[in-house]
Amino acid sequence: MSQSRFAVLGAGSIGCYLGGHLAAAGYEVTLVGRPAAMDVLREKGLTLSSSVRPPRRIEPGDLRLATGPEGVAGADYVLVTVKTHDTEAAAKDLAGHLAPGAVVVSFQNGLHNAATLRAALPGHTVLAGMVPYNVLQSEPGTVHQGTAGKLMTEPDEALVTAFRAAGLAIVPRTDMAEVQHAKLLMNLNNAVNALSGIPLRDQLGQRAYRRCLALCQREALAAYRAAGIRPAQLGPTRPGVTPYVLGLPDAIFRRVAAATLRVDAHARSSMWEDLQRGRATEIDTLQGEIVSLAAAHGLRAPANARLVELVHEAERSPRQWTGPELYAELKAAR
Repeated sequence: MSQSRFAVLGAGSIGCYLGGHLAAAGYEVTLVGRPAAMDVLREKGLTLSSSVRPPRRIEPGDLRLATGPEGVAGADYVLVTVKTHDTEAAAKDLAGHLAPGAVVVSFQNGLHNAATLRAALPGHTVLAGMVPYNVLQSEPGTVHQGTAGKLMTEPDEALVTAFRAAGLAIVPRTDMAEVQHAKLLMNLNNAVNALSGIPLRDQLGQRAYRRCLALCQREALAAYRAAGIRPAQLGPTRPGVTPYVLGLPDAIFRRVAAATLRVDAHARSSMWEDLQRGRATEIDTLQGEIVSLAAAHGLRAPANARLVELVHEAERSPRQWTGPELYAELKAAR
């Protein structure tokens, strides 16, 4: 049986990290990304770094790079890692270039990307996936994993085998909708971290910032209950208990949630990176998703709604918020 061939559409931080590991393990991988990003890789190659393992380097000559959707031609698996607001366009691009029988895997934030891809790509299998960890570009040509966790995806034996061979821990799940709703609860911190302007570990170590996240999660959980959604438990704490734990005083939180603070000292949210680079964020498919779900069931989500406004303001004019300032702002919105 021949070895699976891969393409990554949207080869930014996450896409390069996943595709880079597969390439380093000997799989044929084509990274498809923005011309400027691919130019950096042609010059510098790709380095994969982590706080828990030695770095892995792929020389420029060993990388297969493309800047257009034709780069996915011939791939058995196409990993989609574009931002959610680019999914529809990505699906249209893919439609004319996918090989017969190619499997598309959405490793994106948000709840609806797999459905969007399925609607645009009839006849192709589309799998929902989830990336639990933080990956950022630490310097040109280097992507760094700053937090821990295992990838999750709908079952596909060949995909799981390839990822594990590449040293990427992955768990097949039959409840990906519940997993994605649980991941959304976690991703509500992206905006808090982006507005804080400080590393994740420092931000999560401060009660005022955690209370901001707790406000958002409580509103999300109320909307979930109204919609009959039961998010999966992805860690040691049940989703319904997490807001209470987040609100504990710092000294107690450090004892009962030590794993939460076991984060690389330089890790930050991808939304922070988007603001730094002047790019549109995914706020409308994170906090915005909660606002919409709540409204559909006659509820309000004022803390989430205010964060949507604040992040859009930051896209135009960045501002760093202290924990007490941000918490007071969200409380006032209620």
